[in-house]
Amino acid sequence: MPDAETGNGKDLAFERTRLRRRLSELAPKERLEALVSAPDARELVQSIPADELYSTIAEVGLADSTELVHLASPEQFQALLDLGAWSKDRIEARRAITWLRAARVDDPHEFLAKVRALDVELLEFVLLSATAVHDREAEPDFQPEGVAVETPDGKYLVEFTVEGAELSTMRALVSGLIAEDPFHASRLFEAIRWELPSEIEETAYQLRQARLGDLGFPTLEEASAVFTFVEPGPATSEAVVAGQELAAPRPDHLRSAFRGLSDDERDQCEEQLRYLANCVLVAEAAELGDPAMGRRGAEMVRDYLALGFEHLGASTSRPSDLVRQIGLRRIFQIGFSLTLELKFRADRIARHPLSRLDGAYLLFAEEELVLSALRRKRPMRALRVEGGEPVPFRSASELREAQSAVERAGQQIAMLAALLGGTAAAAREAVERFGMPLRQLGVERLFAAIAANALLDTALNVAPVDRNRVGELLEKLIAGDASDPRASAAAIESVTSVLKQGAPPEATGELKRQAEAALSALARDLGPAYVRGQSIEPQALINLPVRDRSRL
Repeated sequence: MPDAETGNGKDLAFERTRLRRRLSELAPKERLEALVSAPDARELVQSIPADELYSTIAEVGLADSTELVHLASPEQFQALLDLGAWSKDRIEARRAITWLRAARVDDPHEFLAKVRALDVELLEFVLLSATAVHDREAEPDFQPEGVAVETPDGKYLVEFTVEGAELSTMRALVSGLIAEDPFHASRLFEAIRWELPSEIEETAYQLRQARLGDLGFPTLEEASAVFTFVEPGPATSEAVVAGQELAAPRPDHLRSAFRGLSDDERDQCEEQLRYLANCVLVAEAAELGDPAMGRRGAEMVRDYLALGFEHLGASTSRPSDLVRQIGLRRIFQIGFSLTLELKFRADRIARHPLSRLDGAYLLFAEEELVLSALRRKRPMRALRVEGGEPVPFRSASELREAQSAVERAGQQIAMLAALLGGTAAAAREAVERFGMPLRQLGVERLFAAIAANALLDTALNVAPVDRNRVGELLEKLIAGDASDPRASAAAIESVTSVLKQGAPPEATGELKRQAEAALSALARDLGPAYVRGQSIEPQALINLPVRDRSRL
């Protein structure tokens, strides 16, 4: 590693900035090793923003990063506890003790320098959670059951209520405080005997929030403002030949932008990236010290930036010019707003009077997944995998695919609402004929029965198919031989012609698509047995609701 202690102060700062940038590109363990082995390790570590230092420690693990804690300045140590010893607005005393344990070194003065930098309220809260302070004058005969330390003036007996490594840490802390300034230590012990933990914690929280603001963590109002809608404007990206966009590697426009920036501009952009990531954490009410949430926040920033860059034409313009012209924050907002536009459309569709029936969407499975994923607080992309959790959007092609699904969803609701009678009462009455709620029946099976009845009777009939007419249905449906049974084009055209009379004109295209899908599925399920002259077993009719009239 190059020696950074050369040149004047400006050169030194510049060299350290470049060095930190190179370090940030290393894997966490490699970064740790590079930091602690540097000739000027203490100065280098203390020049790193506290939140970046915390990220390295959190990624490697505190147990393996104690050298970094030792090298940190007292001010950095306070920030490390601000990030690592809290759970939202509550102090996690055991976590704080773990950090204190990591800060212990052979030199007690160095350890106490870090302790003195802490808010007295935080220190009081930790002492309250790990000790019991007894007044010798009020309790002259008290005999502690465990380990205890007496103040030099004999006024207080500090009994420890923790064990093991925590006991060792707290004993060293209390003994150090007493040895450094007995009078101040006595005042501290007197305070924690009477102050309420809730009041101490609230004061510590307010002080912490102010410091987090200095670290670049915004207020909730500021963070939420990053997620407000802005008009993205028309896309300026190049048209991509269909199919090529899936084969081509995903471009890293952000990295390209950084390569085209000067060192000063790059420093500013890194600050903007950290700020955006912090906005995500605050807006998502995430644990600020959770490394997994930190990674998720950074990934969300990169995903929305990728959408924004692509929309603004980063494939044809220089990404660095876009950064200079409008800034990363605006590019982020444009990327997010592109997904928000889809959410707005999905919400409008969901407000249709018959978008749901008794809690179940009037949508086919794929479109229901898309709509549900888009209607989240942060719109997501549905995966075509059973049980797959939605994922963030990362490209314009994914947005276009979701947009097509949203358009189909609007047509499906209009189509199915009309076929079921146009009102909630009529639709509910129609579904009741199947003897099960729509959620259990499924829209696919419901539509399969409607399509089958339309083929049998050339009329709209929302009801289970007569079991005794399955052979007649297949005779009208199946084309091809035993090796390739399929739904005939005539059957598809017949069903479409019948059903479109009861559906709105704008849904005709989707009606034909679903009719072809439903009839093709029936041909696939029932066709092989039919063309071979075999009987249709009941289990083969799982995707076609039927009823046996002979049992009525």
